[in-house]
Amino acid sequence: MAEIISDLRQDDVEDTVPGGIAADRLRSIIERIEKLEEERKARGDDISQVFAEAKGAGFDVKAIKQLLRIRKQTTEEVEQLENLVDLYRHALGM
Repeated sequence: MAEIISDLRQDDVEDTVPGGIAADRLRSIIERIEKLEEERKARGDDISQVFAEAKGAGFDVKAIKQLLRIRKQTTEEVEQLENLVDLYRHALGM
């Protein structure tokens, strides 16, 4: 806690309340986080709508989600995972 207080800028000191908290700065940070959380929820809703659109167009949503995961990986990571899955399939007689 002391570390956070020591990180406050000098111009915030005049807005402090008892306890050494820069109230205006704290309020600003909290409000920014709340706004970002609202935006994240809105984006989540937008993504859900796109998945619903894909499903309505006849696409398999699970396959799309798998493709999204794969696209985030490097080629080496994808190859490594595919080799491991093949090894496990072979071990299970599949």
